[in-house]
Amino acid sequence: MSEWMRIGELAGRAGVTLRTIRHYERLGLLPKGEREGNGQHYYPEASIARLEKIDQLKRLGLTLEEVSGVIDLYFSDPSRRSAKRKVLSILRQHLSQTDEKITALTKFRSDLQAHIDRFDQWLNDS
Repeated sequence: MSEWMRIGELAGRAGVTLRTIRHYERLGLLPKGEREGNGQHYYPEASIARLEKIDQLKRLGLTLEEVSGVIDLYFSDPSRRSAKRKVLSILRQHLSQTDEKITALTKFRSDLQAHIDRFDQWLNDS
């Protein structure tokens, strides 16, 4: 099993914790390791690339749920075009949601400032 590694080696090489690997396995983001006769789980080299891609997608702002809808596309389509289209769609949704939040916060700030001005005026007139 020279191309395979135990979970500890995978974690070290990918820069994640054992807990992260197990969590990703539970979520279906990372295929479970192959169990050998000694009870140890072994992972193929490709697991490193998969963990790195998960990290990249998280750094773009995708949730783990969103990552789960995209991750397989990166490894099934050699051009990765379908994966990138899907990520682009998700990022556009995030931008739209962010703009909505900014609008709501701007209004909230304006309302707060109006309340502060009203209280200041009332205290100055008293």
